Amino acid sequence: MAKAEQIHLPVDKLQIGITVKLPLSWKNHPFLFNRVEIKEEAQIELIKSLGVPYVILLSGEEIIEQADAAQAEVEEVEEVKVEVDHKMLIRKSLRLSQQRFIKCVNESRSSFSKIASDPEGAYRNSAALVEDLLEHMHDVETPFLALVSAGESDASITQHGISVAVVALMIAKAMELPKSDMRDIALGCLYHDIGKLRVPDIIRRKKGQLTEHEANFMKQHPNFGYDMLHKTGLYPEMVLNIILHHHEFIDGTGFPDGLKGNKIPIVTQIVSLANDYDRQLWTDELRSPQVALGYLFKNRAGKHAESLIAVLVKILGIYPPGTIVELSDQTVGKVMMTTKEVKQPQVWACNTDGSEPALRFLTQEDVMVEKVLKLEELSEGAMRALQAEMGISFYFSGVPK
Repeated sequence: MAKAEQIHLPVDKLQIGITVKLPLSWKNHPFLFNRVEIKEEAQIELIKSLGVPYVILLSGEEIIEQADAAQAEVEEVEEVKVEVDHKMLIRKSLRLSQQRFIKCVNESRSSFSKIASDPEGAYRNSAALVEDLLEHMHDVETPFLALVSAGESDASITQHGISVAVVALMIAKAMELPKSDMRDIALGCLYHDIGKLRVPDIIRRKKGQLTEHEANFMKQHPNFGYDMLHKTGLYPEMVLNIILHHHEFIDGTGFPDGLKGNKIPIVTQIVSLANDYDRQLWTDELRSPQVALGYLFKNRAGKHAESLIAVLVKILGIYPPGTIVELSDQTVGKVMMTTKEVKQPQVWACNTDGSEPALRFLTQEDVMVEKVLKLEELSEGAMRALQAEMGISFYFSGVPK
């Protein structure tokens, strides 16, 4: 606290040798002036009898220092309390993101199971799920992406659908698209791969390269999905467009119809990009979210609109959730949530041998991300502590202001 600021000294702290100013009109006290140099106990007792809770301290170095120290202690306690509360809120937010993600995956799975037997029930369930997604995204003023997992080594159709919906909705929000478009995007994302249920498991779950025949069969899944939902007569045209054309590229090299440019609605382009990115996280070769982003730049040039990729980069940040990193204090970590401070995300970190794992808040430690690590650069202990091989999906999270 600066010495020029007024210090309100409680009257029970009065002592001989200091000078104070009375917070009263001259008519309401017996002293000659409002400024009083305290020289004897009688003055202290007289001031206490005036019924004021405090006086304004004008001089008395020791008292000023004590008051400064007391104020600093209060401010320090308050700062620590705010820091603790902030950490608790972030922990709660991450737990809530995980819980909501699992709940959404289960609800999506329930909708899928009703498509044939109870199409109207499936539509109602999925429409309610879309409203939940939009509500979760708008829970906080500035939503961020959090790392979540359904605990599966391979991304199920439903898990993939929720993660793609989250990324696509974040893009749509950044572009300030209307809520009607966001609803179409979310519903289209939930069902975009439902046609894969008509692809034999031996093809759909095959590891490694598909044969030409298998690849051609797999490329039919958008048509299968479109047919399944179109015949119900329940789904909006734009949702059906997303399901049918989520593998189209603006250069015309996509499938099933080889559409180009503006022939692909913007909502479908957004889902195509979000789907393309999320798919890279589950291939045999790619797992790092940062490497997957680099893949889009290197191998998808001209296939997605540059403006959309720019928005995706902004949303994911330099170190997207799931990225394995080395920190400036020589520890290692896995990014759990993006933040405004791009080099100081929330991380689950440990020592290089895997010891002392903990959720850390880099903005409050003055610690930075130094570089991205490959899985093979981690020790076995760090691999276990960071659960580095766990699948990567995203959900909304929020950091309180």
